[in-house]
Amino acid sequence: MSEQLPPNLAPVYTPAQVSDKRGFAIASLVLGILSLCGSGIFICGGIMSVVGIVLGALGVNSKGKGMAIAGIILSALGLILAIILRIIFRGLLLSHYFPQFLNGRWF
Repeated sequence: MSEQLPPNLAPVYTPAQVSDKRGFAIASLVLGILSLCGSGIFICGGIMSVVGIVLGALGVNSKGKGMAIAGIILSALGLILAIILRIIFRGLLLSHYFPQFLNGRWF
């Protein structure tokens, strides 16, 4: 008595598995919040914003998709704010010290 196997069936499509890991999404959200707080310091806010955007892009395919998207948005806002504040501070600095430099009264 041999068992009869079912006839070959067409392959079944299975969608891509969603990763259970939410670490990238959480890290992106935390860095997005910190980049908003640290955007006054361009080095700190700018770097955290860029890293937050990258981690958010990596975390979009996980269960924490909402956190990853929120992290991307907050990081982008932090980067934009850091650039605007950098332009304002540089303009204030140059408007005060550059005329003194041209007049020879630098110190």
